[in-house]
Amino acid sequence: MEENKLVFGKKNYTLLIIGIAVLMFGFIVMSLDREQYGFGFLGITLGPIIVCIGFIIPFFAIFTKSKQA
Repeated sequence: MEENKLVFGKKNYTLLIIGIAVLMFGFIVMSLDREQYGFGFLGITLGPIIVCIGFIIPFFAIFTKSKQA
């Protein structure tokens, strides 16, 4: 019988990769702001909201139980 040696399941790793992608997207959105010193809507409002969501998704990936026994 083959035993699974991975800590997380496929769903957990998928959520983790999605969270990292959202995090990177949020930083890219913040860098697209054309206002001086990034004080526009993208740099102060939208980008940080996306980055916060990008930090929250991996927490769900870590704390979600895998159905594999």
